[in-house]
Amino acid sequence: MNLALFDLDNTLLSGDSDFEWSQFLVEQGVLDRELFESKNFAFYEQYKVGTLNILEFLDFQLKPLSRHARKVLDAWHEDFMRIKIRPMMGVAARELVAKHRNAGDICVIITATNSFVTAPIAHEFGVDNLIGTDPEQINGEFTGYVTGVPSFREGKITRLESWMNERGWNWSSFSETFFYSDSLNDLPLLAKVKNPVAVDPDATLRKHAEQQGWPIISLRNKVS
Repeated sequence: MNLALFDLDNTLLSGDSDFEWSQFLVEQGVLDRELFESKNFAFYEQYKVGTLNILEFLDFQLKPLSRHARKVLDAWHEDFMRIKIRPMMGVAARELVAKHRNAGDICVIITATNSFVTAPIAHEFGVDNLIGTDPEQINGEFTGYVTGVPSFREGKITRLESWMNERGWNWSSFSETFFYSDSLNDLPLLAKVKNPVAVDPDATLRKHAEQQGWPIISLRNKVS
């Protein structure tokens, strides 16, 4: 039994779903451009250089969910998938997931982005298992707060091992473990798996991958 883990943003997607969700809400007039757009860009830059305070970001990202009914959010998300997400889902990324799925590997998308945004994207990729940061809900409506450990940096390991334990598994349950990621923020989890793969990596991850002899691939074209 093999385990294939996939980061989502800038790995399977040729963009960042977290960033694009906020931009989508700004473009739809749901969020005030002057108040939110500059913050969205600032948080994204912090993420890319590894200085993001995840709790500050989640406060920014999840609060808008609490201001609207779930059915309204779901309707917006359908438009978000069509306008923003599907154009970022390339052939090579779909083929990579399909390769592991067809081999019988257990496939998991593991992402810091909240599960409201990412669950429909995982479904679109044909991946049944999603580990994302979970927004708190009461009676199906979002509160604007996070519940549990955010799946970010070392938190991805915490969440993944909890997910394994719920199924009676641990690291030794798998013959091979793969993790595909673009980001320096995923170095902790990349170091845990048997087969770390850098995908269109940022400069820090590329340097580390070269030093460690990890494969480096691109999903922006055909998988090499």
